[in-house]
Amino acid sequence: MSGPLTTGVATLCHEIVTKISSDAGGQVRQIGDRLHDPLRVAIAGRLKAGKSTLVNALIGRRVAPTAAGECTRVVTRFRYGPADRIDVITREGERRSLPLDDDGMVPARLGVPAARVAYVDVTLTSDRLRDLTVVDTPGLASTDIAGSARAEEAVGIDADSAGEITAAEAVMYVFTQAVRADDLRALEAFHAASARLATSPINAIGVLGKVDTLTGGAGDPWPVAGPLAQQQARLLTRTVGDVVPVAALLAETAEAGRLTAADRDALAKLATLPAAELTLLLASADLFRNRPAPVSAEQRDRLLTRLDLYGIGFACAQLAAEPRLGTGELVRRLLAASGFERLRDTVDRTFRWRCDAIKAGWALTRLERLAGYSNDPQARQTIRDALENTLRDPAYHRLRLLDAAQRAASGSVPLPADWERELIRLATSDDPRWILELPEADAGELAAAAISAAGRWRAYAVDGAGPAQARIAHVAHRGFHLLAQEVRR
Repeated sequence: MSGPLTTGVATLCHEIVTKISSDAGGQVRQIGDRLHDPLRVAIAGRLKAGKSTLVNALIGRRVAPTAAGECTRVVTRFRYGPADRIDVITREGERRSLPLDDDGMVPARLGVPAARVAYVDVTLTSDRLRDLTVVDTPGLASTDIAGSARAEEAVGIDADSAGEITAAEAVMYVFTQAVRADDLRALEAFHAASARLATSPINAIGVLGKVDTLTGGAGDPWPVAGPLAQQQARLLTRTVGDVVPVAALLAETAEAGRLTAADRDALAKLATLPAAELTLLLASADLFRNRPAPVSAEQRDRLLTRLDLYGIGFACAQLAAEPRLGTGELVRRLLAASGFERLRDTVDRTFRWRCDAIKAGWALTRLERLAGYSNDPQARQTIRDALENTLRDPAYHRLRLLDAAQRAASGSVPLPADWERELIRLATSDDPRWILELPEADAGELAAAAISAAGRWRAYAVDGAGPAQARIAHVAHRGFHLLAQEVRR
């Protein structure tokens, strides 16, 4: 996915490459080539947090294995391709091809020891991957596990996961229940390992996963899940932009089309049981499997793997109220009950809609770093000069805004909360009505509001702001003036 900012930075990279021939030129070429790729989003979180289940829901296919195995201990990239294909890339650079297994999933065994695997590259024909590459990471190891030989486990991060987070332009952190102290330490480790723009409240989402297990059975988890997600969002206010509660298993089942007409009929039979008997049956997984019921043990086990107790109870309630409810409508209601639609909207708003600015900011950050550490003095000066010329262009003021917004959102330059939110809207959107919070305004009203905002930021810069805040305020002041000019045009 390319936009005006990424197209311009790609052109900038090409111009730099024509002027330098050292190793730095090859790195600049790689940065430019990456701009033509879809946005890369890494899924991070604790072991057994439900990351792979969430990946399947995002892709719309059950292809990432969710049971513990060789393939869940390595990084797996899921990207769009003309055909379904799996390649295992070893640390020595060797590429080995594998077929999907009989269930259409990445096979549990990769044919190479996990310690030798750099990552697994999976291409799929899923349209959802056309503008989003999803990276499933092995996860953050629990610091409660004693005796680990890996030093990284002191903060719950493995080197491959850290590398993928560093390479990603955006991140989704998956939690279950309350955020623990080692979760926070692991997030700080990811943040330290990441590209500057990859793990800030601008480009990171928190996911409270497995909310269907919060009540321990078939009870409604949402009265607990909503406040808990808000509590996590407050704890992580400088790390993620939002925390969204999701029942990922229901989302995977609905999005991947895993509930059949036979499953629906089995649920309908269970829905005819007396209320007290059904309640007892749904009190635990063991009771559901072993108590007498009008559905076979095999079918009940299948329902548990697709819906778990909450989903089964929810589906039975729907079918008890409407016995003629069809499979398609039941699936739609299960999807709504999963909370996944809100997550999808959040992904669109946080990642897809900001993709042009995110990717351009990512590339310029790497060019700045390259200019700082390259051993070639000519390359360093060439890159610095090219960056300086580019950022003089008013079209690229958005990149200065994005940098200013990231500094404010991460807390490195504190701003009043309302000002911080306004700056983030200005930096991450090109919709003046959304930026100015005037959904019904005409062009004249929008221009006047933009000029007024520019004046407020200038006044803040000269009266009441410290030196760091003043620099950000001047960037915002110019941004609102440019927005007013754009609206008038």
